[in-house]
Amino acid sequence: MKTTMWKMTGVALLALAAATPGWAQKKTLAVVVKGLDNPFFTVLGDGCALWNKQNPSSEYTCLYTGPASSADEAGEVQIVEDLINKGVAGIAISPSNAPAMANMLKAKKPKMPIMTIDADLAAADRALRKTYLGTNNYDMGVLMAGHLKQHKPKGGSVCLQLGNVAADNINARAAGFRDTISGKKGIDRLKGEGGWTEIAGCPVFTNDQIDLANQQMADVFTKNPKLDAFILIGGWAQFGPQAYAQVTDQVMPRLKSKELVIIAGDTLPPQLDALKAGRSHGQIGQRPFEMGLRAPAVLIDLINGKQVADPLYTGLDECTASNLGKCPAK
Repeated sequence: MKTTMWKMTGVALLALAAATPGWAQKKTLAVVVKGLDNPFFTVLGDGCALWNKQNPSSEYTCLYTGPASSADEAGEVQIVEDLINKGVAGIAISPSNAPAMANMLKAKKPKMPIMTIDADLAAADRALRKTYLGTNNYDMGVLMAGHLKQHKPKGGSVCLQLGNVAADNINARAAGFRDTISGKKGIDRLKGEGGWTEIAGCPVFTNDQIDLANQQMADVFTKNPKLDAFILIGGWAQFGPQAYAQVTDQVMPRLKSKELVIIAGDTLPPQLDALKAGRSHGQIGQRPFEMGLRAPAVLIDLINGKQVADPLYTGLDECTASNLGKCPAK
């Protein structure tokens, strides 16, 4: 399938599949992401597409879909509900709003296997899915804190940039970061623990919007000229490389001297370019392509009643200026 097709909704893709020779005879394994406007998920979709290419004779086909905008939480829930109603063979979901997705699943009681990918349901709702495939998000936050400690061992002021308020994966990363940087479990907000204090107005929530993420960074830097650290729990701002360059231009002297340290999630090519240019000091990379490539096989195992481990972690990559040449772009 061509990349332009990924921009269709799940319903539109199913209608097209029914009219496409070869597709009508195949059973659908749906991979539903938070939003098709996020480059991270484009890479995940590439993994799904490669599975189709590698398995042309399979009775199944991998369908990558999601709402056009990552901010459309209700749209994602509706797409999954439509797929359930149409009776697809299995669904892998990256829930943007975990409680809302769980409520729909409780109401629908789907007969096909449901798994989560990239982001999980809340702990209390995980019986609604068979397994989770993706990042150990708590550990991702732990690694972010570890890299910040290397640059700022005495602590300082920090702002965390998060995504959607109800995204389980983002909240897990934030918890891992706060627990590790503070040395205490269950810290909801840093107030001097471990020498770190979250500034007023933070955390900020991007709702997975690239333009908003960059505007938030610019505003924080303007209002807090002595800020010690900015943590992109996800890579949103860096997914808009031109805007991110403009935002970081205003603080480049402080970035070069490490008066201000930026640690960010993900290692897509534009993000490694930013690292190389000194616009961040560390990137903690996930493996979205592996998620998309593995999801169909996991769903097929679930359909066939095989035992599948829960969770299934895909690993993390730590990228810094010193290992940039060997760091994989994902």
